Amino acid sequence: EIKGIIKMKFIVFVLLVAVALAEVHPVNDDIVREIKETATWTPMEPEENPFAYMSVEQIKGMMGTKLRVYEDTNEEITADIPAEFDSRTAWPGKVHNIRDQGACGSCWAFGATEALSDRFNIEHDMDIVLSPQHLVSCDRSNYGCNGGYLDKAWKFMKDTGVVLDSCMPYTSGTTGQDGECYTHCTSETDDEFRKYNSERATMTRDVATTQQAIMTEGPVEAAFTVYQDFMSYKSGVYKHTTGSMLGGHAIKALGWGEEDGTKYWIMANSWGTGWGEDGFFKIAMGDCGINNQMTFALAHKD
Repeated sequence: EIKGIIKMKFIVFVLLVAVALAEVHPVNDDIVREIKETATWTPMEPEENPFAYMSVEQIKGMMGTKLRVYEDTNEEITADIPAEFDSRTAWPGKVHNIRDQGACGSCWAFGATEALSDRFNIEHDMDIVLSPQHLVSCDRSNYGCNGGYLDKAWKFMKDTGVVLDSCMPYTSGTTGQDGECYTHCTSETDDEFRKYNSERATMTRDVATTQQAIMTEGPVEAAFTVYQDFMSYKSGVYKHTTGSMLGGHAIKALGWGEEDGTKYWIMANSWGTGWGEDGFFKIAMGDCGINNQMTFALAHKD
């Protein structure tokens, strides 16, 4: 009987240790409470958060950007930069709608194709949406749903080019798979398998260089480190407040501004419109490494 009690206590102890070691879900009441108490931005309640119903592993799987800091060889810009700028109002109807990457770490492909789509629309007065699926399935220098590097994505768009979204629609968000790399359109469409290319990409950490690029050519791709509290963002200027790191994430930068003395970037995420400010968010300049790898290129027109 004593052995049985000891055995039972040991089992209970093991279970308690397992629970303690289990990773805390990033969407929880404690994190939201701490954000409310210490942050200047507003969180969404756990019950309204679309990520509350995903596992920690699934959430981490969405953080598909391989982060690294690059040597900045660009000359500093001395042009006059306005205090605020928003591509959505500067070029009405030319900026990509919010999309949803789903259950795939393809943010690197979304940020790249969305920025280049906008640049074609702005620079050449077009109305196109480029295919993130093409990069996920065909860019062998990156890792599909397991993530990618921004510079490699833009090199692929320069060297190989990317087709229209209507030619190769996005499927990896529901399958979780990279998908086969086709050389023909995969949808019922009259589109030809035409590829759109970028010029050689620039990567910079200089804020003014990035601002000059955005206000003259259109949005750029950016990347940063995501922490647990970011999953609960609803509105305001995000600054990392609490929680551990989840991974690297790529998004599209489309403008900037200043609120209560804090300068921020305006960003388009790829998590659907049910998150953040209808899918957009503002983040303090320099926070979470957001300035470190702004990436962009001119849209190449034949």
